[in-house]
Amino acid sequence: MNLHALKIFHTISEKGGVTRAAEELRISQPAVTAQVRNLEKELGIQLLAPKGRGILVTDAGQMLASHAKRLFALERELDEAVREYKAGFSGILRIVATYLPANLLLPEWLALYKQEHPSVEVVLNTANSREAVEGLLQYDAEVAVYGGGWEEQPGIEWEELLEDELWFIVPRNHPYGGQEITLAEMMKVPFILREEGSSTRERLFSLCRALNVSPPKVGLQFNGVNEMVRAVIAGYGAIFISSLAVRDNVERGEVERVMVNGTSLLNPIAVCTEKAWVMLFSAVALRVECVD
Repeated sequence: MNLHALKIFHTISEKGGVTRAAEELRISQPAVTAQVRNLEKELGIQLLAPKGRGILVTDAGQMLASHAKRLFALERELDEAVREYKAGFSGILRIVATYLPANLLLPEWLALYKQEHPSVEVVLNTANSREAVEGLLQYDAEVAVYGGGWEEQPGIEWEELLEDELWFIVPRNHPYGGQEITLAEMMKVPFILREEGSSTRERLFSLCRALNVSPPKVGLQFNGVNEMVRAVIAGYGAIFISSLAVRDNVERGEVERVMVNGTSLLNPIAVCTEKAWVMLFSAVALRVECVD
């Protein structure tokens, strides 16, 4: 069926005549009439009949007009759904985030986002840095919230949201606690590290290579930041970690920070995705900061 012709007939039925339909559609009356004649020929039924100086919608025409009304109402709903989806007001938002933002930042940001976009279903998956990048590039997620350095990727926008320091942390009452030492001395302590693919782990090893220092001995390996912190609180090893994840523990005296010469490093937290989502997350993060 010619949907363009059907829409013209639907407009005639809604407006009550060819002249009004032509004005609504901004086409000529002969063009309107010709489209309806072609539709009648295609369907094999008469849709309009003359009535005095006007026209009459036949019984067959009324039946078709009833179905067309539902069809074009659905079309308007689809148009609106697409507009809302493109504007970020509906649909599913899949986010992959590294451990730090997933646990310490995104819960508050997403709570604010859901208040403003209740129709959007949000799915958050936690991954290490390598997996987060792969999830975005493989279209398993629309947004990656990423802690650590970022290499440029074609078609992917990157916008930094905040920067955080990376700290060396040891148990309370450790000989290095609160002291200033060299990286070589720090590497004598057994380390608790994240799994391979973690940006913080890779930055620690890169730092050792850059300063020509032997890498740390891996005493324990965990997939999560909280597990690492709890192990140090329990009295074992050292960690290299974002200050956001451990600042409260340091302030409570549960663990101690070690100042290591020549290792003042920053950990950027960024959102990586298509441009529209970058702008949205930046706005949400800014509002959270204003509330705080």
